[in-house]
Amino acid sequence: MKILITGGAGFIGSAVVREALLSQGHTVISLDCLTYAGNLDSVSICCDHANYSFEKVDICNRVDMQRVLSEYEPNAIMHLAAESHVDRSIDAPSTFINTNINGTFVLLEAARHYFDGLNDIGKNQFRFHHISTDEVYGDLAGTSDLFTEETAYSPSSPYSASKAASDHLVRSWGRTYGLPVVITNCSNNYGPFHFPEKLIPHVILNAIHGRRLPIYGDGLQIRDWLYVEDHAKALLKVVTEGRIGETYNIGGHNEKTNLEVVETICGLLEELAPQKPSGVINYRDLITFVKDRPGHDARYAIDASKIERELGWAPDETFETGLRKTVQWYLDNRGWWERVLSGAYRLERLGE
Repeated sequence: MKILITGGAGFIGSAVVREALLSQGHTVISLDCLTYAGNLDSVSICCDHANYSFEKVDICNRVDMQRVLSEYEPNAIMHLAAESHVDRSIDAPSTFINTNINGTFVLLEAARHYFDGLNDIGKNQFRFHHISTDEVYGDLAGTSDLFTEETAYSPSSPYSASKAASDHLVRSWGRTYGLPVVITNCSNNYGPFHFPEKLIPHVILNAIHGRRLPIYGDGLQIRDWLYVEDHAKALLKVVTEGRIGETYNIGGHNEKTNLEVVETICGLLEELAPQKPSGVINYRDLITFVKDRPGHDARYAIDASKIERELGWAPDETFETGLRKTVQWYLDNRGWWERVLSGAYRLERLGE
């Protein structure tokens, strides 16, 4: 299959590029406008591959999108390009509205124009796969409730609201124009090549530098954690085998409080990085509780039984095995994250 992957230099997108190209043998056209979180170092292993192409394009540019589709003639679009950090959406929501809503609209229109020009064989093969988040569902009140594909949307942040809007656009283009769409909503991803503003890499890098480890509020917010390479495999399952018009939730079956996550990282660092920065006796001593961010949801948890039942997907990694791999990767790949951190980026979070 020839797959156009938007956001292909981002965290999840680059994992999909590597899995699709190197493990599954697809032809990949990676598209990214290389904003702060887009990093071609994350796909450097792919750059010389005969079946890999990269286009520096903004999905909001209709002319460029139509050119790329016409030139490469993909069998599928996997749409991962998005602004994705809740903290940033609170500080600067306009960027999220433009990229996540308007950009998705522009891409849908370019895809519709391209799809309408395909022959019957091409139309039968084509898929538009929109990758979204469990944050569109809002907050879970109970301790045992799970988000299903039928859960009503109730987004809490500008980020999740913009993703909810893009989900609705994709569904409407499927129902109104007959575009063959599938949607996935995932839980919190973690793993190698994760931009350091997100919780897990943020904690790892702050700890090894002897800096405080900020935790919002009381740290008891619960998230379901999904190893990014497991997610990439699930996404490719959906785009190749999923039923048109369907939504699939993808989760890791790993509910943890934020405090548990940070404490587990500290425990792993005690083992894997025992030579601590000056003045640090125990990594846990760096934990600092900071003011909670506005609208912080208390609990997310995914019911991923549909994708397991229909497509035979289940995560390979437990949280313990995946987190160990992640911590070790950051310890072993200092060059990658040092390049990311150079320049204006600082290890800060909104509540500090």
